[in-house]
Amino acid sequence: MAKLYFKYGCMNSSKSANLLMIKHNYEEQGFKVLLLKPAIDVREGKSVIKSRVGLESACVMVHHLDSIQKLFEENPADIIMVDEAQFLTEAQVDELYEIAFHHNVICFGLLSDFQQRLFEGSKRLLELAESLQEIKTVCKCGRRATINARFDGNGKLIVHGEQVDIGGNEKYKAMCKYCYKSLKEEVEE
Repeated sequence: MAKLYFKYGCMNSSKSANLLMIKHNYEEQGFKVLLLKPAIDVREGKSVIKSRVGLESACVMVHHLDSIQKLFEENPADIIMVDEAQFLTEAQVDELYEIAFHHNVICFGLLSDFQQRLFEGSKRLLELAESLQEIKTVCKCGRRATINARFDGNGKLIVHGEQVDIGGNEKYKAMCKYCYKSLKEEVEE
């Protein structure tokens, strides 16, 4: 039975590695997998999904105004898998939902930004996905990380700004709410 899945986690929780391993498993069983990635994510360059552990695979880039249904028609597959799904638009997630009546759609991404606010794509996936799964990671203190803290080039915590800062020199760390609150209080003093 086809479903829309959303697997989410903080930065460095191995979302891309999980996606690539699941893709491999499907392909080993003879399924054709279409990999998609929003074009706004340019960390690894164009048309590739790459994990920090070294796994990588070619993908189709999705631009902000692209129709996922059209991309799917141009690249037919048994299963669609999306990396960085938080960057999808609400309309694109709606299209994935419709596709999921006939094909499995598995999306991976962040749930919230550095200000603890949902991304547009993540919000819509929470509303529509039939299966939600957290990919857990830990804070440096050992607690469950739930916050994607943003730091500037000098290592200072950033608490205000645009949700997505293309070309910025930020670094992100997954943190628990306790460590984040403590660090945020230091910055705001």
